[in-house]
Amino acid sequence: MKKTILKYVAFLSIVTLIVSCSKDETPNTDNDGIQNGNETGIDCGGSTGVTCPGSEVPGDNTPDTTGENLEGELSEAKTLDASKAYNLTGAYIIKDGGKLTIPAGTVIIATGGTSSYIAVAQGGQIFANGTAANPVVMTSGSANPTSSDWGGLVLCGKAPTNVGSTATSEVGDLTYGGTVSDDNSGVLKYLRVEYTGAAFNSSKEFNGVSFFGVGSGTTVEYVQSYNGGDDGIEFFGGTVNGKYLVSTNSEDDGIDFADGWQGNGDYWYISGAAKAGIEGSNNGDNSSVTPLTTTTLSNITVVGPVTEGALYFKEGGGKFTINNFYTKGINLGVKVKDTDTDAANRIEAGDLNITDMQFASPKSGLEKTDYTGATQNFITEGVATGAGNGAAAPAWTTGWTKGLETAAAAASENLEGEITAEVTLNANVEYLLTASLIVKDGGKLTIPAGTVIKATGGTSSYIAVAQGGQIFANGTAANPVVMTSGSANPTSSDWGGLVLCGKAPTNVGSTATSEVGDLTYGGTVSDDNSGVLKYLRVEYTGAAFNSSKEFNGVSFFGVGSGTTVEYVQSYNGGDDGIEFFGGTVNGKYLVSTNSEDDGIDFADGWQGNGDYWYISGAAKAGIEGSNNGDNSSVTPLTTTTLSNITVVGPVTEGALYFKEGGGKFTINNFYTKGINLGVKVKDTDTDAANRIEAGDLNITDMQFASPKSGLEKTDYTGATQNFITEGVATGAGNGAAAPAWTTGWTKGL
Repeated sequence: MKKTILKYVAFLSIVTLIVSCSKDETPNTDNDGIQNGNETGIDCGGSTGVTCPGSEVPGDNTPDTTGENLEGELSEAKTLDASKAYNLTGAYIIKDGGKLTIPAGTVIIATGGTSSYIAVAQGGQIFANGTAANPVVMTSGSANPTSSDWGGLVLCGKAPTNVGSTATSEVGDLTYGGTVSDDNSGVLKYLRVEYTGAAFNSSKEFNGVSFFGVGSGTTVEYVQSYNGGDDGIEFFGGTVNGKYLVSTNSEDDGIDFADGWQGNGDYWYISGAAKAGIEGSNNGDNSSVTPLTTTTLSNITVVGPVTEGALYFKEGGGKFTINNFYTKGINLGVKVKDTDTDAANRIEAGDLNITDMQFASPKSGLEKTDYTGATQNFITEGVATGAGNGAAAPAWTTGWTKGLETAAAAASENLEGEITAEVTLNANVEYLLTASLIVKDGGKLTIPAGTVIKATGGTSSYIAVAQGGQIFANGTAANPVVMTSGSANPTSSDWGGLVLCGKAPTNVGSTATSEVGDLTYGGTVSDDNSGVLKYLRVEYTGAAFNSSKEFNGVSFFGVGSGTTVEYVQSYNGGDDGIEFFGGTVNGKYLVSTNSEDDGIDFADGWQGNGDYWYISGAAKAGIEGSNNGDNSSVTPLTTTTLSNITVVGPVTEGALYFKEGGGKFTINNFYTKGINLGVKVKDTDTDAANRIEAGDLNITDMQFASPKSGLEKTDYTGATQNFITEGVATGAGNGAAAPAWTTGWTKGL
């Protein structure tokens, strides 16, 4: 951004030429599918001797045999003709009362270097009425176009700024500013400006599109600056909003705003900026002057590398709220110059607030900020979608933009932080879980089929869903969601695991704190909904904080019956495979393989049911069921019906360990193989014994297939011994063998 205001004399004559055009039979296209004129060989001949990009117009628009030069002043209404080729030979100024309408598909070709630009003065209006299929294009007339071939587009309005009641535009020498907040300079919609940025000197050059004191009555949507020699798009004060903006390969900042801009931005996609992705400031001459630059930016993507940060908060900054901010390939998130005391004061006052900022695939030595002041919490990390598709070009750019990466733009991306809104991952991206990822109250994380998340942060790597948050792991049998270790030689306990915390009842108090993650759980909402886990495999979990505090594969703390849990496997976990701490959620089609403690565990007043559980390789109990380790008779009592269960041993603590008061268990179709103990009950556990004597443990059709030598059906020595009824069982569906429903999505069976 250049601040020096110089004046120059523009050409003010209008000349109309008749030119003859001939069209190449075979136009070329670039990777966005839009035909680009300098590739098509449309020779516009005449005295200009330039190549005419008339075939930039997608669809059936074909230039006719006439062309027109644009130069001078417009003080009345004028509508261009999309079938004509327009040559911008000098400055074209839309004066007060002037109205320029540019229909979809129109191409304007600048041929006059620095003297070629289009400017809208106060009181003038421009209506660039492009469409996604037929954008308005302003481009270079050079046979070999490059940045800075011509000026750019300048709009000057009557809205407030902080550089005086009125001022003179940096380029174009036009008055701007005033008190008309809703001033209307027209409409820019589906507009692409290319190869702008011609420079008068080192401190005075055009941006792609410049808004000087432009009012909120102006519509600015679907605008791209492509290969500009200075900033792509810049707002100098004013109140205009910018939505669906694209800045590609600018040689200064991607998008810049200053001088008391009070508009908002939504859906900005910035790539290839040489300096900052976004530069936001208040005033370069007086950084504390008012009105203060104040904005809310939402759904932002910055793809690096950049040298001055994804955001450069400078010259007093202002009040910025930014949410859903996705960055890729950067080494600095937020830059703040250490001598900028007014910017620092703003940060300390809480005026810079960034939520859900994702640093995907950061460059080596990433600094989230170089700000060294006391306040460091102005960035809250999370998973972001940015402008719509992470690093890749969002869907709304299709057809009218140029030079964007349309494929999935990253082989891998980092995940960590907090999610407070709706976020959907991309199955084409490999995610690296570098630290904890927390889905907070109101957050919603959707993980599509085939997504792989690799944990790289040891104990600090885990995924947790807090009360009020939701997760939707939408795998399929052919394409499960996989959460695994990022180690080259994975083993159990490489990372934490998955934790869900809900609002359903438990017997550890009205609310409690989760063993890992320190999140609140429990309550009175029996049908609480924490989302969906379907066709999910978690591997190599169980990282330990200490001997009594370690992760399970998947932990359910007070999770409600509104949550769907089906087709979930824990593989090679360092503690329990799957555990329910109270709650009412049901678990169907669950698999626990090679857990180093129990296969599946439930306690603390769990009141859900289980159906089709296949457990193999558990080091201790196949299933451990209890009531409460601190008060084994407390209510609500752990109460469940388990059906169609397989436990393949050996196990050291029984196919079922009925402990710490047990509860009311009904189990039917219970198949075991290779075990030497069916049901374990500790002889000192009087509350568990009382439950058995009261008839609260009832197992029917329990089969002891291929038992180990010295099989004990139970080690319980009390009076009641008929709680087990033997029979022929199919268990989870196929006896000891992996059931058919495990095909395709499980591992190690």
